[in-house]
Amino acid sequence: MTSAKFGWLQTLGVCIGLASLALTACQYDIPITSGPTRKVQERLLGDWTSVDGTEKLKLRSFDDSIYVVYYDGDLFRAYHSDVAETPFATVQDLNSSDRKYAYVIWKLADDGKTLRLRNVNDKVVPKETKDSATVVALLTKNASNPELFGDEIEFKKEK
Repeated sequence: MTSAKFGWLQTLGVCIGLASLALTACQYDIPITSGPTRKVQERLLGDWTSVDGTEKLKLRSFDDSIYVVYYDGDLFRAYHSDVAETPFATVQDLNSSDRKYAYVIWKLADDGKTLRLRNVNDKVVPKETKDSATVVALLTKNASNPELFGDEIEFKKEK
């Protein structure tokens, strides 16, 4: 999977929950949390377009806690993995045989029209990390570390 196709996922926490579209590809063997930490947020659902108009993202609910994400022809599964009062998302690539994960953080504007995504930096949370408890510990320890996240990508909700 290309970094451009997965970048948006890197701040989803959404999903989503949910990334920077030009960020790193799916790289982790394990999820942040084994399951969702909250239910699907209806405000995140819909069609989104990157500010430059080149990237399209569709977020749908699969059930009350799981999102299905369609991004430029690829499918992903995402769910909320909140850690240290931060809205992370565990995002799994469904198109690849290895089904790796990406970790993203997301922020939805109060008006629900802008979604900002950033990926977790694999220099702070190494991709070789082999268990979710260690991932959670590293995310908690680095919650205020500005190096924890990569570049931000912004999406606007389509009408």
